[in-house]
Parts: sequence; structure tokens; C-alpha cells
Amino acid sequence: MTTLSELNSCDVSTFTERLHGIYEHSPWIPQRAAARRPFATVTALKQALQAEVTNATQDEQLGLIRAHPELAGKAAVRGELTAESTNEQATSGLNQCSAEEFATLQKLNADYNAKFGFPFILAVKGPTGKGLNRQQIIATFTRRSRNQRDDELHECLRQIHRIAEMRINDLTGNTLEFGPTIMQWSEDLAQWSDEDGGLTCAYMTDAHRKSAEQLATWMREAGMQVHIDDVGNVVGRYLSGNPNAKTLLTGSHYDTVRNGGKYDGRLGILLPIAIVKYLNQQGEKLPFDFEIIGFAEEEGVRFRSTFLGSNAITGRFDLNLLDAKDADGITMREALEQAGHNVANIPGIARDPAKIAAFVEVHIEQGPVLVGKGLPLGVVTAIAGSSRYLVELKGLASHAGTTPMYMRKDAAAAAAEIVLLVEKRCANIESLVGTVGQLQVPNGSVNVIPGACKLSLDIRAADDKVREAAVKDILDGINEICERRFIEAKLEKVVEANAAPCAPWLMDQLGAAVETTGLPRFDLLSGAGHDAMAIAHLCDQAMLFTRCGNGGISHNPLETMTADDAELGAQALLHFLRNFKAKA
Repeated sequence: MTTLSELNSCDVSTFTERLHGIYEHSPWIPQRAAARRPFATVTALKQALQAEVTNATQDEQLGLIRAHPELAGKAAVRGELTAESTNEQATSGLNQCSAEEFATLQKLNADYNAKFGFPFILAVKGPTGKGLNRQQIIATFTRRSRNQRDDELHECLRQIHRIAEMRINDLTGNTLEFGPTIMQWSEDLAQWSDEDGGLTCAYMTDAHRKSAEQLATWMREAGMQVHIDDVGNVVGRYLSGNPNAKTLLTGSHYDTVRNGGKYDGRLGILLPIAIVKYLNQQGEKLPFDFEIIGFAEEEGVRFRSTFLGSNAITGRFDLNLLDAKDADGITMREALEQAGHNVANIPGIARDPAKIAAFVEVHIEQGPVLVGKGLPLGVVTAIAGSSRYLVELKGLASHAGTTPMYMRKDAAAAAAEIVLLVEKRCANIESLVGTVGQLQVPNGSVNVIPGACKLSLDIRAADDKVREAAVKDILDGINEICERRFIEAKLEKVVEANAAPCAPWLMDQLGAAVETTGLPRFDLLSGAGHDAMAIAHLCDQAMLFTRCGNGGISHNPLETMTADDAELGAQALLHFLRNFKAKA
């Protein structure tokens, strides 16, 4: 083992030699990084090495990629891998491939190299460090082979940094206190799903209730007082021992979108539970009561009503929503009562703002900014406001062969114009985005002009005036399109949420906590909605983002993060808690 102190104090040649196996056959990386010493943390060392790769020429970057061996390739067969690569490939059983698997990998290697001009690179130890299996490796290989060359070049470099990260951990004896537990809990929680073959956890389903009970169990084991309230929020309190202490809130949602990811929302519950468990084991109390809330519903999948859990906490739960029905005709009231909840108690869930110090939420970014910057953590500046509509278009269904083009009342054609209108209106304006995420022709037929079409609108911006102006122009445009095409339009507003700026005094404390890990403070906007924007009606709020892998994909089974990033998020939040200063 080599200590960070030794790496900081040795000469350049020794520094380069000690790190010779971190980046495959590329001593120029540690050689250049030596000038950045001393490193305050192992994370700072990792960041310095990554910076040298980022600042290198593309020829040097390609040379680094090409210095890596193919997975189960010719070098492995000939026994020519470095000790590090041999160990990593063996961890995933690549030295035990069946004849069929070996043939598949050989073909994938050949096709990939022919297409991109460099070998496929994958950190086969995976997000947790325990190793991907051969089926996962082949599936990833196949998926990434369809990417564009520039995307793959950058993904290969990211995978190389992940490999280097784990090698540095091994070299320096850097152990993770929180990350592995958080990652394992995420896997365990994902076993409960409404659908087979993916993760779907909708409000008050069997999977939802089992997820709530599991969270409650982990909270109790961590040393918290726990209850599940009558809207389904799982609430754990870690008491300070001071009856007059205010409460610092944290948490996120445990429901998911259909076929979603394992970390969206849930990370913000599991990560602080891991911290409380650690504090409790150490016998350490905080000078304030610390409350973790697993919000019961944020996504709106079952009843099309978002932020049910956090709105109950702020006293803004709309009791009229209890009569909303799901696709099977079950009302929200019935679903809650079947789960054993008393809806009459929902108003009593609301908290007294005078007793709340603040709210801070940890969340996976769900976007590509941090991964593009090579940064594990970021401090959120604001949560974009959102306007969502469901649009129903009614035209006239008629025969596709006998109706002249000029006589058609084509609902799908009108929808197509609306999609392009949204794209054009929201382009080239900072922080403004517009999406038509749902588009369908009910009972459509190949030889029938669409008489009806349904679509969704989602308009978001950090500035509410910018968003509202875009919404007005788009709605006016829809009216114009429909009048011109003789189409009837029915619009239903389903969400109207104002932007929620994060409190600067909380951002500064989070930023200082991030810097203690050895990372620079980096601020970014959240384009996605979060429970924090609902809690902003109760108290000041702030958010800490963790990096989202696979190019920033979220709301998707490919959503991923690493144990090392979870560790850094936990270490930053722990420092934040230990040094928290309430607003004067």
C-alpha cells in the first residue's frame, strides 16, 4: 500500500513509478500530474490525474484508449495483460467464457474496432466494484456499439477514469464507508416492482407498500424513531436529545416512473439513512433533530398527481385529489384506505415552519452535466419551473385512399405540427426546454386518416417569466394550427409548478462540504422537478446532485451511478450535518 503522504512527498520519478499501473501503459499522466501536488485527499489525486487526460491532445487520448486490452481478447489469450487488467477481467469471469461467449466477444471486439478505430473499454468491476457478469458485459458492449464515434471516445475515457479510480483505491487502501451499503440497499429495494423485468413502483401498490416497510426497517435499524404517515411518507427521526431543537429535514421520493432507475429519488433516502446508522454506531448526536422523509409519491404515475407526499408535509395537499381515479377506476381514497391509511389525518401531517431549520435533498442528477464535467458532485442553484398539459385533438377519421389531401381533418398531422412548434419555440433559449413525451393515435389504422390524437406538453425553465411566455406562445400556436386544419383541441393542465431557487446560505454550506472531499464546488441548474421545490413552500431548501452515469440517462433501467460517487455524496452530507449553521 502507498499512502497519500508518500505520494505527496516523493520525487517525480518515484511518484510516476508508484502510479505506473493506474492508467494502462501511460506514465505521462502521473508524470504531468505530479506538478499539482500536494493532494489533500485521494479524491483530489484522482481529479488531478483525470485533468491531465482531459487536457491532453486527442492523439494522446486515443493512445491511452489503445493502450488498453480488448475484453477476452488476444492479449488475454496470450497471457500478456498487466496484473491489474488480469485481475479485473478475472473478477467478471472473462477468463471462464464459454465457447459461445468467447466467440461473441471476439466478434464484438472486431466489429467495434473496425467501426471506431480503438478498442472497447469498460470498467468490468462495474458501479459497485464487485464486478459485472459476462451477460451484463456483452449487453453493454452490444448497446454501446451502436453509438456515435465521438460519444464512444468520451465514454471510453470515462470508463478508463473509473478503472483508475478503483485501482487508486486499491493502491492507497482507500476504503468506502457508505458507498457499498447505499448501492446494495438500492439493489435490495428494487426487488419490489409492479411489473416483471423492470422497476415500476406506483403509489399505494403492493410494491410501494413493501418498499415503504423496507425503508422503515432500515431506519429503525439505524437508530431512528420511525412511522409511516397517512399519505404513505416514511418518516425517520434521529433525535438530538434537546426538546427545544429545531429539525433539519432531508429525504426524497421512493415511488418510480414506469420501468425506471434504481437511484432516482431513492438515493436521497438511503444515503442519509447510511449516515445516521454510522452516527448512531459512533454514539454521535447532532445539535438538531434530523429527519429523513421517504416521500410517498412524486412522479404522478398512478393518479397523475405529483408531489403528494411533500405537499402533505407543507400543508398543501389538495383533498380533491382523493377522488382521482387510476386506469382501473380505483380512486386515490380507496387505494389509501385499502393500504390501511386514514385520509382524515392527512391535513394533520403538515409541519410547523417555526420548528424547521431547513431542507436539503440529495439526488442523482438525471442529466449529463456532471458526467460531462468529470465531477461526482454538484450544488444545485435552482429547480426549473414546469408546466404540463395533456392535449386531445379531434379531427375526422376517413378513408386514406379516397379523401383528397385538401379535404382532410387529420389530427395526427396537427399533432406533428405541434411537436415541431414546441421544438422551435424552446430552442436557443437558455434553460428553456419543451418536450412532447407522449403521442398516440387511438385506434389508429394504416388506411384511415387519424380522427383523434393525444399528446403531452412539458415546458420547463429556471425563469418563470420565460416559461410562461413560451407556454402562451405554444398554446396560441396550437389554436392557430387547429383552426387552420379544422381540428378541435381540448387542453388539460396537469402541473403548474413555479421555479424554486435554492437558498444561497445553504448552497454555500453544501459547497464548502463538497470542497472538503477534494472536489471543486460546481453549481448547476436542475431541469427536473424534485420534492425540494414543494418543500420550498415550508422552508429554505437546497440540493446536492451526484453524477449520473451512462451519459446522464435517467427514468430508465440504464440509470446508474458508482459506489465511489455515493461515498463522496455521503461524506459531503456528513460534513454538512456536522458543521450546519442555522440561518440567523
